[in-house]
Formats: sequence, C-alpha cells, structure tokens
Amino acid sequence: MSPAQPKRATSRAHPADPCTVVIFGAAGDLTSRLVVPALYNMRRTGLLADNFSVIGFNHGKMTDNAWRKSLRTALERFVGNSGGRLDEEAWGWLSSQMTYHAGDFDDLSAFQNLAVKLRDAERRRGTKGNVLFYLATPERFFGDVIEKLRDADLVDDGGPDGEFWRRVIIEKPFGHDLASAHALNERILKVLREDQIFRIDHFLGKETVQNIMAFRFANGLFEPIWNRDRIDHVQITVAETVGVERRGSFYEQTGALRDMVPNHLFQLLAMVAMEPPSSFDAEAVRTRKAEAIEAIRPIQPEDAVRGQYGPGAVNGELAISYRDEPNVAPDSVTETFVAMKLSIDTWRWSGVPFYLRTGKHMGRRTTEIAIRFKSAPFAPFRGTGMDAFGPDWLVLQIQPDEGISLQFDVKRPGPRVELAPVRMDFKYADWFRAEPNVGYETLLYDCMTGDATLFQRADMVEACWRAVQPILDDWAQRTPADFPNYASGSAGPASADTLLALGGRSWRPLNSSSEPLARKSSRSKAEAAPASAGTAPKKRASATKAAASKKATAPRKTASRRATGATTAAAKTASARKVAPAKATTKKTAARRKPTGRPRSR
Repeated sequence: MSPAQPKRATSRAHPADPCTVVIFGAAGDLTSRLVVPALYNMRRTGLLADNFSVIGFNHGKMTDNAWRKSLRTALERFVGNSGGRLDEEAWGWLSSQMTYHAGDFDDLSAFQNLAVKLRDAERRRGTKGNVLFYLATPERFFGDVIEKLRDADLVDDGGPDGEFWRRVIIEKPFGHDLASAHALNERILKVLREDQIFRIDHFLGKETVQNIMAFRFANGLFEPIWNRDRIDHVQITVAETVGVERRGSFYEQTGALRDMVPNHLFQLLAMVAMEPPSSFDAEAVRTRKAEAIEAIRPIQPEDAVRGQYGPGAVNGELAISYRDEPNVAPDSVTETFVAMKLSIDTWRWSGVPFYLRTGKHMGRRTTEIAIRFKSAPFAPFRGTGMDAFGPDWLVLQIQPDEGISLQFDVKRPGPRVELAPVRMDFKYADWFRAEPNVGYETLLYDCMTGDATLFQRADMVEACWRAVQPILDDWAQRTPADFPNYASGSAGPASADTLLALGGRSWRPLNSSSEPLARKSSRSKAEAAPASAGTAPKKRASATKAAASKKATAPRKTASRRATGATTAAAKTASARKVAPAKATTKKTAARRKPTGRPRSR
C-alpha cells in the first residue's frame, strides 16, 4: 500500500486591487451571512489589498460601531458553526476599514453624500478611486440604485482603459421571466458597460464547480467520450434539506423554478455541455457557455413537473408543510420542487436527455452532476449466467462531500464469470487543505481584479429565461390540484419518477454516495454457493440486512400519500394507470438486476 499523500496547499494569488466596497443593503441577511464573512476570509488568506475600505449603505440611522457590532455577532456565529474561533487580528483590521452610511435608495442627496465619503476613503485609505458597488438588495431596487449612481457621477470611470475602475455586482434573481430580464438588461446597459456588470451566482464560487472545466479540458481521458456516442443521459440534482426558513414572503413570489433553474442549475449544465474554449480568457469561456445555453430547446410543459412539500420528517426531526410556514398562504400553489427533462440541440449532445431536479425539505442535502455512460456490447458475456450490465457513472459531487467518483464493473473473485460494481473516489479533503470559504471569496476577488469568467452576460441571462418561459406560461394558467404532493424528507413527488420512467430510466437515489449500484446475476438463490466461514459472509449478511432495513424505512410514496390525503391518492392512482406500461417495464428490469450482496444504490 502506498504511503498517504500529504495534503497540498491551495494556490496563492496576489492581493486584489486597492478599492472601496460599497454594500447596498448593509443591514440585510446576505451582507452578514455571506458578504462580510467572505471579506473576513479574504483578509485571512491575503487576498485583500492593504489599501481597502468598506462602506455600508442602508436606510435607517445607525452608528459605525453599532453596524460593526451586529456584523461581529453574525461572524462569530458563522465561525463557531465551523468549529473555529474568531481571528481577532483579521476582524480588527477589517472592522477598522468599515463605515456606515444612512440613506434611501431613491434619494439622490444620499448618493451625493456617498461620493464625498468615497473621495475621503480614496485620500485616507489609498484606494486609488476604485469602487465595487455590491447590490445586496431585492431585485426591485436594482434599476433605481444604478441610475442614482449615474446621477451622482459615481460610475463613470473613463472606459476600460481608465486610470481607475467602477464595477457593480448584481445578485440574483435577475428578472422573473424573459420580459423582465430583457427590460432590466436594457435599463442598466443604458448606464453601465457590460464589462462593468458582474451578475453573481454563488454556486460558481464553489471549487468543485470551477473544477468542472479543469477536469474536462485538462485531462485527455474524458473529453473524447464526452458526447452522444458514449453518454446515455445526464442528471443534475440540487437537493436541500432546509425549507424556506424565514423567506416565506420572498418564496411565495418566486418558487423553486425561478429561484434555482435559470441560474444555479443552468450554470452547472453549461459547464458540462459547453464546447472547449479557445482559451480561459473570460470572453472565450462565457461565449462557449452562452452557446450551450442558447442551444437548449425551449422546455415544454409535459417535460416538467412541480411539487410542494407536506409534513414529514427531515434528518430525524418533524417538519411542517410549506403551507404552514410563516408568511405563506394556507392555500399556496407555489412550487418547492421542480424536475424537468431538456434537450441541447448541438452535434455533441443530440439525442442525450438532461434531467434536472431541485427541491426543499428533501431526504438528503446533495448537489451533484451524474453522467451515465452507455452500456458496452453484451455479446462476449452470453452463456456466462449473466443477463445485464450495471450502469457506469461519473459523478461530480459539488456538495457536501466535494469530489469526483467513477463507478464501473469488475469481475467478482471466484471461478464463475460474475460482475460486481465498484467505485473509485477522489475527495478534495483527502488531497487539499481546506480553506475557510462561504462561496463568495473567489467571486469577490474576481470582481476586484476584473475577471468576468464566472459571471453571466446579458445574452446568457435572457437565454436561460427563454428556455423556461413555456413552463412559466403554462404553470401560470394551471393550478395544481394535488399540492402538497411529497412528504418532507422524501425524494420528491412520484411524478418526478414517472418523468424518467417514461424513458426507461430512473433517478439516482439521494443517498447514492454510500454504495455503488449492485446487481444480481441470473442464477437463482438456490444455485448460489453457501457462505463460507470468515469475514466476507458477515459483510454480505450485514449489507443484506442494511438493505432490508433501508427498504423498510423508506416508504416514500406511502409517506407522500399520507401527507396529501385521499384526493391526492386518487390523482396518483389515475396517473399510475396512465403510465402502467412504462412502470411494468421498469419493474421487470429491476427484478433482473436485484442485488445479491450490497444495498442497491446509484
């Protein structure tokens, strides 16, 4: 056995440009939970310039010390949750650079007073006139704030080759449909150049997401088989165990589709589906991603399903239904789950379905991209007692256990030709020392250095909304009669399973990281050799018992029916009759592949 490899340090970059960060919405949850912890981590890792300052802009009067104190309390909670202690030197330095500015977002005089503070920061802190405006506000304020910045002469930087820069970070959601996204783009592009706008998506700040391009284009092993000839289908899952928490009023206006699909999921899809760029220059990469998104065929209503969680249990704790959450209507029809099948009309991906799903109050927190390869020809194995291969999977695990796994078949030890699934795992934590990270550090650093690679352009945003617009239009006209239609702690509604079953496929279980998919050969139990003494039989017996226990404790459809009542049960029965032929086929396939040794998972 080879000796364990020492963990490698993460790469070190030079500090970002001197600048002032102005945070609009300085007293909000996003600022205290993500933006300020990211700046704190950047100070600890040497990514912030010494010539740096922060100005918090928010309505409501507050002293500098009161603002700093509220942020320190939130930061201590963040650091404590990860098992650490606050770095007093780093926080002391950062807090000494912070000042608070009270004002309303529609008050021009407040922006003119901000200009005075920025000139003062440039003189005292040496920020060289560079300013990064962060719009940590609701979407309805984006246009107003940017126009007020223009009116106060705060965004004119003399062009891309000017002596200083002015840039604006805009948080999602960027519009709520195609028309609103187009209108917002038009409005802000009258004020800002495209190279000044950084539409941020924190998913792209995760190391495992950024590694997708490196994994694809730096390794000759995988790119030659990354196409329709070798890939059967792709699954992208973003499952959350949390509910809407304190965001009931926001979620009622948004829903899972708008909140997750045109941004997070489509960005993951673009990195998987994009063609190789000519370089890692920002425009070359963004152009390739835009091409992939624009090639998505508009998704039809019959290829999408929605769900809403009812009561249940998540992580062993009782969970209420979405309709019982604070600030949620008791008869709400807002979806908390969405699944869809889509096609990408390119030469590489023609005929390869992409399946996307995301939901809240799911059975397990996981974000993964799973690529299912086509089976090899079966001819050499005829007459061996086998009747099928198991699936070959390449899985890019984004969170929580960041890494990459590859599942394939090997011969099981013994005189008979019998295959067993095995899996090779790479875990980031095994090879690299973890750095404190909330997902915004790299993105903020890129904004300060002017690297737009991980940010969306206007055309990308509109292409994302264009792909989902048919679903939005259809759902606005039809009220779901079966909400809530999945139990909290389950894997989603039964209709999501049907979506894949119609194509002879199935979702990977949410707990699929525990074991590779096992299979059963065509031999009957009577033909199987009796277990011999030793440790292997114990393991098999234990695995069998675990599988039985797992099967007994996961009555997903039963839980969902209990949660939704007799009306939903009747609707599901009708739906089941409708897809009976597909389900029958699926059951026969499952029977042939029943595992002999380990619990079934993918």
